Amino acid sequence: MELIDPFGRTVRDLRISITDRCNFRCTYCMPAEGMKWLPRTEVLSYEELHRLASICVNHFDVDGIRLTGGEPTMRAHLPVLVQKLAGLIVPATANSPRAGKPIDLAITTNGATLRLIAQELREAGLERINISIDTLKRERFYEMTRRDELEHVLDGIDAAIAAGFSPVKLNAVVQRGINEDEIVDLATFGRNKGIEVRFIEFMPLDAQGTWENNQVVGQDEIVAAIAAVYPLELMPARGAAPADRWRYLDGKGTVGVIPSVTKPFCGDCDRVRLTADGQFRTCLFSTNEFDLRAMLREGASDDAIAAEIKRAVGTKWAGHNIGNVTFVRPRRSMSQIGG
Repeated sequence: MELIDPFGRTVRDLRISITDRCNFRCTYCMPAEGMKWLPRTEVLSYEELHRLASICVNHFDVDGIRLTGGEPTMRAHLPVLVQKLAGLIVPATANSPRAGKPIDLAITTNGATLRLIAQELREAGLERINISIDTLKRERFYEMTRRDELEHVLDGIDAAIAAGFSPVKLNAVVQRGINEDEIVDLATFGRNKGIEVRFIEFMPLDAQGTWENNQVVGQDEIVAAIAAVYPLELMPARGAAPADRWRYLDGKGTVGVIPSVTKPFCGDCDRVRLTADGQFRTCLFSTNEFDLRAMLREGASDDAIAAEIKRAVGTKWAGHNIGNVTFVRPRRSMSQIGG
């Protein structure tokens, strides 16, 4: 059966954070020091992750799963989990283009260690990959991530292309006064590599809690900067996808923007989230969580867990309210929720 929230949106997409740990310390996500990591016993095992994913697919026709972190490649033996999830088949009766076929399985990574496992992940059944890169300048990269890893990330991008992932996309968070001067450079990099860059508006999920609206570089400004150099044409409406997309008029691919702040896509949102410690969330900015780990470890049946997921989705908001006086920041930062 379909999983429908109170506003008529059908849940199709499950985001699974598999670890809260990360080998970077990006300024918009984590503090330089002082993060308290989850004890290993509190993190869901691969068997537990597979069971919850199976419930979502088999009970609710979920047809897409994305693995996130922290940094997902920090989990040992990641291809083992990928192989387990890649074997999930969308029910033949589902109202989905993937009915009767394997789920759409993707991952978001910082790419720093991707060269080591890219081919294994591809062979295990991973289809798509998003790699985060916010700058092409080594010194700025260090300032933004607090790690001198740009060369490894660039190599990871090449490794993903060589492994045959389709598509490979790049995610770039844009912050005013930090890296908005590289919008065109990043777009050019993507064009030259034959891969799509998706620019992301800076969201209030930084661990320090210092986000301010004037730090946001909005979609219109991003698109105008690119179009001034590379003429663009808007592509058809995004539907439930988070990015608005444009074609380059010279035929050299596409570029996207995720306008979470200035033009939120809440009205078409089709996703739910599972944190590394087994908390089910209906929104990235949700202030409520539903403890599926406890149910798993107390011996609950699949039907009971499915009922709790359905109950949780029944509480899903109309939208996150960023910019409104009613907005409340979630208590967890991005790395603890899963991007």
